[in-house]
Amino acid sequence: MSNSNIEMKNYMEDCVVKMLPAVLEKMDICKCERCQMDIAAYALNYLPPKYVVARTGRLYAKLDSMYAQFNVDVATAVTNGAKMVSKNPRHDEP
Repeated sequence: MSNSNIEMKNYMEDCVVKMLPAVLEKMDICKCERCQMDIAAYALNYLPPKYVVARTGRLYAKLDSMYAQFNVDVATAVTNGAKMVSKNPRHDEP
């Protein structure tokens, strides 16, 4: 099951990363790299994974991204993550 031209990817990671700037723009919270990564991790832990097979960078499926509910779920998870991280920022930790 190993072909160097084909890889498996959790497409949800791309969705969260894409949604993050739009959500953070509307919130008055720390936007440092550590906080953004914590927010993304929080959101990804509450969203179901959406695995796709990619061939050297080309995704063969975009899954549910065109559905409004899918985008609402991602935005909600990112917003909840931002609220949680802003209450407990870890950017001063080593």
